[in-house]
Amino acid sequence: MRILLANDDGYLAPGLAALYEGLRTHWDVTVIAPEQNASAASNALTLSRPLSVYTASNGFRYVNGTPSDCVHIALTGLLDFRPDLVVSGVNNGANLGDDTIYSGTVAAATEGYLFGIPALAISLVEKGWMHLDTAVAVAVEVVGKLVADMPRQAQLLNLNVPNRPMSALGGLRVTRLGKRHPSQPVVVQKNPYGDTIYWIGGAGAALDQQAGTDFDAIAQGCASLTPLQLDLTHHAQIASCAARFETRGSV
Repeated sequence: MRILLANDDGYLAPGLAALYEGLRTHWDVTVIAPEQNASAASNALTLSRPLSVYTASNGFRYVNGTPSDCVHIALTGLLDFRPDLVVSGVNNGANLGDDTIYSGTVAAATEGYLFGIPALAISLVEKGWMHLDTAVAVAVEVVGKLVADMPRQAQLLNLNVPNRPMSALGGLRVTRLGKRHPSQPVVVQKNPYGDTIYWIGGAGAALDQQAGTDFDAIAQGCASLTPLQLDLTHHAQIASCAARFETRGSV
């Protein structure tokens, strides 16, 4: 069983190191991660310049690009094998609800999924790495169940784990994505030259945290596992859009 492990916090992140140690006890793990923190990079690929791959003293390989870059080049020529599973994390902070659209952690897993490989993204809900061991233990358990019964079609799974001891975890719930309020306002500052600069505001509070959502599972002290899909088509609007916009040319 071969696992490709990536993240978006960079190859020096404690979450990556801890997850590697947890996974390599059971499986063959190869790490290819970003050189620097690439949080909120989403699914961006670097096309404006060439990418370089380096090897750290611990054997981790790192790329001067995005999380998606790391998995993409790994699967299209850097590796001489096809991994059985792509794992991304452990992220320093939650990826719940709308976060999944922006998340570099989820994006790295998504890149593997796009190549037809089962993929899992793992996030620790609160920043700071407290109880990282719990997230690793839950991740190893989920990977073990995936390996024992690999799906015929690739799955993309998003796992969030509360920052609490394993003994205080309320179990694992399979959930749907909730939804956040809009982001907080931008933070306006002046740089040393007097120019106005803007920082993107923090994530909004939960808007949809009903029973069955990832937000609700976390609020109940449980880990949340959400199966994701990439079909952005609004199927219910196809008929109405066709009636309004479709034209028929002569054949």
